[in-house]
Parts: sequence; structure tokens; C-alpha cells
Amino acid sequence: MTSSTIATTLSKPTVSEEIWRYSRIGDLNLDNYKLGQVTTKIEGPNETIKKIVSQTSKVVSREPVDIFEELNLKHGQVTAVSVARNQVVTEPIIVTHSLNQSGVVVYPRLVIDAQENSEVTIVERFISGNDIESLIVPVVDVRAAQSARVTYVAINELGTATWQIGYQQAVGQRDSMMKLFTVALGGDYARIRAEVRLEGQGANSQQVALYFADSTQMHDFRTLQDHAAPRTHSSLLFKGAVKDTAKSVYTGLIRIRENATKSEAFQTNRNLTLSHGAWAESVPNLEIETNDVKCSHASTVGPVDDEQRFYLESRGIAPDIAERLVVLGFFGEVLDRLPSVPFISDLRERVSTKLLGESSQNNKAKP
Repeated sequence: MTSSTIATTLSKPTVSEEIWRYSRIGDLNLDNYKLGQVTTKIEGPNETIKKIVSQTSKVVSREPVDIFEELNLKHGQVTAVSVARNQVVTEPIIVTHSLNQSGVVVYPRLVIDAQENSEVTIVERFISGNDIESLIVPVVDVRAAQSARVTYVAINELGTATWQIGYQQAVGQRDSMMKLFTVALGGDYARIRAEVRLEGQGANSQQVALYFADSTQMHDFRTLQDHAAPRTHSSLLFKGAVKDTAKSVYTGLIRIRENATKSEAFQTNRNLTLSHGAWAESVPNLEIETNDVKCSHASTVGPVDDEQRFYLESRGIAPDIAERLVVLGFFGEVLDRLPSVPFISDLRERVSTKLLGESSQNNKAKP
């Protein structure tokens, strides 16, 4: 099926919809893409992978929210990870999606089913070259049963001509813990809709993201922390930087439902604008339907702090190095929270390289 057939039967969103406000969705023409395939590689402890990973599951936990999630459901290449009750997977499982063809749209789907009192860490990488003009629409579906512990890390290493429209959906039951990390450095327009729903009493979630856009890139994040049970806890920390004429958008909602008493929810988004032509938007929101809860949200958008820069320069540090140190310090809070898994340890170097303006010209993503 070609995208021209798809486009005539389903409606593409517009910027008039609040969830797509500030986006570049108007620039996307689905007729430019045909249905393609992404190359998926799975690495980790061999015997464990054989037992818990399959590529046949089609089970979904919710109805699609828009055309892109619906198309993923229809055409998705599914990888399913099912962790048995009380099973602890001690080594991370690495799922790498490589997009190697221009003019295609691909739909990888990752389902993580962590059963009662299990534990697993999944790293999902998205890779393409700078010459790949395609669209990738990934979905990750996380389900954490009672007392399960799931760590998920998404790493966007896409080339500068690739579009991404992605979805993260995570549901936690009683006393579960879900840690969801996103690192976004690549892509032309890269969007993630990241939603967490805490359904069981005492369920916990952490959402952490680092994003950095340069040249004409745009990073776009829409988040939801949905508390649907008492004594649930969520925290969100997203930090980003934009330079040249790049853009970023963050809109987030904390929703505390009527039955979610004694819940706690915290949301923080910080943005640095490193050039006069760069632009960032941050819109946090609260929707609270009950009393006896603790909630806070905070957002900032602004340039590098002049006092910090002056302090470093007054001690003989060159201006460009001083700015790099300030930005790395800004990202330090996020970098320190990231788990010790492959591909994370060199992030400081990659951010530093992007600050020097080398990443857009020299992106050499390696599977």
C-alpha cells in the first residue's frame, strides 16, 4: 500500500489542534513516501533474548490517538519483550532500528510487558544517514505489572534529513516503577508524544529527556503524567538547547484524577537558546480534580547566563570554551540521571561536538 492510498482515507492533523500547535506538521506530505521496512537488530544476553523477545505480537493497550499511531498499528514491525513474573534481566537489551532507504515511511513498534515483580532495561536506538529523506513513526508500549521495574532509553541518532513522529505510552500498576529516558540529537523534525498512566496505588514514573537542535532542526515533545490511582508519584525533567535557527517545543500536562488522592507530580522543562535565530517554546499545564496532592511545574527559556560566562572568562577561559562548559553543566543534571548503559557514556562528547557545529556535517551513525 502506498501513502497516497493512506492519505485519502485518514486525516492528517493540523496545527489548529492543540496537541499539534507550534509543530511542523503542515510541512509533511504523506504522498512523498511509500511503505518501507526498517532493519531491526536485537542484542543482549543470548539465552534471555531467545526466551523473552518475539517479533509476532500484535497486542495493543489502547486505541490509536491519530493517523500516525493508527498506521503504526496497521503496518507496524513489532518487537515484543515479555519478562516473566519475578524474572530479573541483569543486562540491558539493545534494540537498534536502522533506516537505510529514502522516500519511505516505516513503523517500528516495541512492546515491553514486564510481569509482576520483574525487572528489565531496554535501549532503543533510531539510526539513519544524513542522506536518508524518509519518515519513521515508532511506538513503544510499556506495561509494568505490580512491583515491576522497567527502564527504557530511547536514543535518536537520525540523520538531518529524516523525520520522526514517535509515541511513548506507559502504564504502571500497583507499586511499579517506570523510568523513561529520551536522548534526541538527530533528525530534521523529531517529535515524541510521551504519556504515562499510573493505574495502581503506589505506582511511580520518571521521565527524563535531553535534546539539542542545531542548524534548521526542530525537536517537539508533548507529555502527559496521568495519575489514576491514590499515592502515585511522577517526576519529569526535560532539558534542551537550540542554536543557529533551530527550534524546540515542549508542552506538558499533569492530570490528577478524582480518585488519585495523596499523589505527587512534578514537571520541569528548561531550555537554552544559544543563537539569536534560535527559538524555544515551553508550556506546562496542570489539571487537578482532587485535594490532598502535591504538584508543581516549572519552565524556562533563555540564553546562557551572562554571570556564569563572565565568571569563566574572568579566569582566562576562552569565550567559546566557556559557553561549552556552561551548556555541559546545564545538561549535567540530566546526564547524571541516565542509566549506565551502552551508548550513554559518550554523550558529553557528542553534545560538545554539536556545540562546535560539527554534528550536522559529520553525522556518521553506526549500527
